[in-house]
Amino acid sequence: MTGWMKRARGTLASVGLVLAALSVACGGADVEPEPGAAISHAEHGDSETQGPNGGRLLSSGAFELELGIFERGTPPEYRAWASKDGREILPGDVTLEVALTRLGGRVDAIAFAPRGDYLVSTHSIAEPHSFQVSIEAVHEGARYAWAFESFEGRTRIDPLMAESLGVETEVAGPATLTRTVTVYGRVRANPERVREIRARFEGAISGVHASVGSPIRKGEKIVSIESNESLISYTMVAPISGVVTQRNANQGEQTSGRLLLTITDTSSVWVDLSIFPVDREGVVVGSPVAISPALGGSTVQGVVSLLETTSDPHDQSVVARVELEGADAQFIPGTFVTAEVKVGEYEVPLAVKQLGIQSFRDFRVVYARVNDAYEVRMLKLGREVGEWAEVLGGLEPGTRYVTSNSHLIKADIEKSGASHDH
Repeated sequence: MTGWMKRARGTLASVGLVLAALSVACGGADVEPEPGAAISHAEHGDSETQGPNGGRLLSSGAFELELGIFERGTPPEYRAWASKDGREILPGDVTLEVALTRLGGRVDAIAFAPRGDYLVSTHSIAEPHSFQVSIEAVHEGARYAWAFESFEGRTRIDPLMAESLGVETEVAGPATLTRTVTVYGRVRANPERVREIRARFEGAISGVHASVGSPIRKGEKIVSIESNESLISYTMVAPISGVVTQRNANQGEQTSGRLLLTITDTSSVWVDLSIFPVDREGVVVGSPVAISPALGGSTVQGVVSLLETTSDPHDQSVVARVELEGADAQFIPGTFVTAEVKVGEYEVPLAVKQLGIQSFRDFRVVYARVNDAYEVRMLKLGREVGEWAEVLGGLEPGTRYVTSNSHLIKADIEKSGASHDH
């Protein structure tokens, strides 16, 4: 009796997922017969025969073997039933071995032991259940062998096509996971870089040489005054470089002890971030911060230089201050900002980029690449922080997996119908 299995050969025709139907190919492995042995191979066919227990039915003459993976209420395991001339064979009277050749060449040797009226694999069958299957059964001195392909979650894509579609891969390995909290704040002038200009000697203002918004350099003249007492004119110069942010002086006015000009050095600003109680843990002086304008713009890096010890009585937030030196015009005082504060860092032995993670059945997976073949790897994940997800199981270190445009691989596999079928 013949058997069949699909083999996915995918071609992605365009980024728009114009996906061609995948051809099916299957062939039996050659096994050299021993003297007196009965040999049968699974051949290409249009369908497979299902046994009474839901497994694949294989036959050679009067000998039949039903084999399938069962996983309801139990870890995935192979079960097998044997019969000859339509009569059941006791499981202890059959020796059964199965070899599973996986993508990349790894071979899992599966042994069996009797359980009730059937044989069961002595260990569970690891996901994905995608492999070339070689079977050897021995009964009453006769040896029977079959081979077939049982693929799921696998497809093939021409390397040039994959490159044109922007499918990118990386090698899975150790990574540094950085945990951050998102907070919000506002830019304000650095009060240590603000100068208020008043007359040294009271008198009449004979000239004002700066306007609000005017850039000014240290040492440039800003106000000319004629002293009331000596009637001698003198000129005041800018004590710092910056921008005139306030002007209360005009020609012909008396100084009268009042504030004439304010100069602010806007190249240094303070960013006051509101840290709410839920985010407070891990935010300390020295915590790295990435700050972006709330309305969009480039991101700058800084560190928390001060953490206030009292909270706002209205929302219980605490101010974490970041001092930015050399800030550009996108961080002028009054600007609202969004910030990512790093509150933790973890070194993990194995991680994948979350960009590459997709769903497959009830699993979260990445797609391993071996040459031009792509296949699911069911992941057991740990911490997920930022762009990384820690991998606790389901993926071998050093595996090359898809990162960018992994959804194209998923779509091709779904189109090919590489289902979970045993």
